[in-house]
Amino acid sequence: MNNNTTSKNQALQKFKTNFWGVSCLVFIALVAIAGISAYTWIPDASQNANQMALNIQLQSPGFQSQVIEVPNPNPSKKWSSYISGQENPNEIYPISSYRFANDSLYYIPYNQEGKTDLLEKVIPTNKFPTHQKKEIEKNYIYIKTYYLGTDRYGRDLLSRLILGIRISLSIGFIAVFISLVIGITLGAIGGYFGGKIDALIMWLINVTWSIPTLLLVIAITLALGKGFYQVFIAVGLTMWVEVARIVRGQVISVKEMQYVTAARALGFKDGRIIFKHILPNILAPVIVISAANFAAAILVESGLSFLGIGAQPPTPSWGTMIKDHYAYISLGKPFLAIIPGLAIMLSVMAFMLIGNALRDALDVKSE
Repeated sequence: MNNNTTSKNQALQKFKTNFWGVSCLVFIALVAIAGISAYTWIPDASQNANQMALNIQLQSPGFQSQVIEVPNPNPSKKWSSYISGQENPNEIYPISSYRFANDSLYYIPYNQEGKTDLLEKVIPTNKFPTHQKKEIEKNYIYIKTYYLGTDRYGRDLLSRLILGIRISLSIGFIAVFISLVIGITLGAIGGYFGGKIDALIMWLINVTWSIPTLLLVIAITLALGKGFYQVFIAVGLTMWVEVARIVRGQVISVKEMQYVTAARALGFKDGRIIFKHILPNILAPVIVISAANFAAAILVESGLSFLGIGAQPPTPSWGTMIKDHYAYISLGKPFLAIIPGLAIMLSVMAFMLIGNALRDALDVKSE
């Protein structure tokens, strides 16, 4: 027990000295916090950041527009809006100009051509909590900044990018969890018992391994249907193979060691020997492969969303954002696809660097 504790402390100290590993871990932690708390601070706190304004579509980063915000008479409950966004958000109208007359607020919608001869639209002042012109101007008419611009539907790109964190990290956690449960169980059983059981499990591993991952995920997704949770299950069911292979090899190498033999001599059951004595001593390579699988899960989900069988609109996903805007790379608006692409690249790179740091800290030999 003391040796295990000493080994863990040494691995922790070694990991702390790895600049890139620690930096990426902090980066992922900050990204996760930003995604979890997104609805408390992003500019568009409506559900899925799906508030559209087609007259300001495809605006560049830093775009500013004067807007009128009309309060919703039935606001969302605060506790639920912090988790899933505002179900009944205030209406936002980008405008070019406005005026008050006869208890009404008249405005000309914003237009990119700068036309001033457009028809005025009207909002009764009784839509606001106060009818006073100064109070309305002070609280409900202001300059709104779109820090990363707007997409082709006029939605705030920054808000949707931040909410996309939830999809990517969620699928990483759930897919890796599913792959660990299946992979560790099958790998440990095959490696420990050997014989026909091991042959059957190895046959299943080889069959699954021979099918291209993306094709297998597509097949599972089509069988389960398109949607958020179906993608989680599909990705998890394709990532257990490498975990099972590594666990099987590790179990075969340690099952004849003295402490396992002693456990058998004491009459411990096979299940207890596997899960209480063997697995805790072979987790180092499993931890490393989990970090790599996390990165792979983000890539697979983005690919599925790009193909249209991942997270479905209006759910914000980085892959979907690229799919919607990749054509604009050649139309003078490359940021619409480059920004979510950079988010995918940085997330995947961070998890890969964490995996490399863990491998070095835990002294896992690469095959």
